[in-house]
Amino acid sequence: MYRIGIDLGGTNIAVGLVNEKFEILKKMSEPTLVATRTSEEIVAAMGALCKKVCQAAGVALADVEAIGVASPGAVNYTEGVVEYCNNLQFHHFPMREHLRAQTGVSNVHVENDANAAAWGEAVAGAARGTKSSVTVTLGTGVGGGIIVDGKVLSGFNFAGGEIGHIVIETNGVPCTCGRKGCWEAYSSATALVRMTKEKMEECQETGQKTALFDIAQRQGKVNGLTAFDAMRAGDAAGREVVDRYIFYLATGITNIINIFQPEVVCIGGGVSGEGETLLAPLRESVERERYGAGLVESPRLAVAALGNDAGIIGAAFLGI
Repeated sequence: MYRIGIDLGGTNIAVGLVNEKFEILKKMSEPTLVATRTSEEIVAAMGALCKKVCQAAGVALADVEAIGVASPGAVNYTEGVVEYCNNLQFHHFPMREHLRAQTGVSNVHVENDANAAAWGEAVAGAARGTKSSVTVTLGTGVGGGIIVDGKVLSGFNFAGGEIGHIVIETNGVPCTCGRKGCWEAYSSATALVRMTKEKMEECQETGQKTALFDIAQRQGKVNGLTAFDAMRAGDAAGREVVDRYIFYLATGITNIINIFQPEVVCIGGGVSGEGETLLAPLRESVERERYGAGLVESPRLAVAALGNDAGIIGAAFLGI
């Protein structure tokens, strides 16, 4: 049994042929070319990649049981329509219909990319075997996917699960969504970089010695590792940045737990590569703050297991 998962992004289209063991047998990608392609041309490129991965793997497209698409934006999963995606200029676009025409495969599913990644973790990753989970992705923003009773929770208008835009600091840092104080503005990798730069500026002004400058120079720029690497080197300023970042991350996760009480919270994105360096203090903070601590069972916090393949695997197994 073979399935195809498509991870559609603003920069690249990634397509993977997946077997029944959730293994990606062959994967290919190409630039999305949003600036020069119409919506129909983007789907045509997706269809062509589906054929190429099958050919490269020696599998007939007729033997593919289903194709799933992980797309940015608000996606009507029931109808296979991308209702709105500003980055790709999809407006009420019938993606399922177009992809069926391009591939000849009738069993096509379309879902929001964060939801598809959460579904991937639920069926094949860190939340496998559970019925309820939340996947939090710490990248340029804070993405989220919510699984309740074995189903993706996306709201009546298919725009739910935007957990990065809960406010955790009233009148706080401006967010790209237009609000102030969003969780995304404090817990994304982008926010971690901003906090690190702010601390470096503070150290310059106050004369505090710090390893942040030397580490950033070795890395070529300030990134999500800079403060953690400084902390590991015993740097006080690095420790302050990491502690502040984990405080805000724990605040948002505690809110998510108090609302949904999932069996597991999966944390993905580049920052999750810190593993227990991140998770150990995060668990301690969440356990101290969550509702019912010590009286009701605690949800598990885990690093997402599928990495960049979560969207492909989750999309491939939509509809099961």
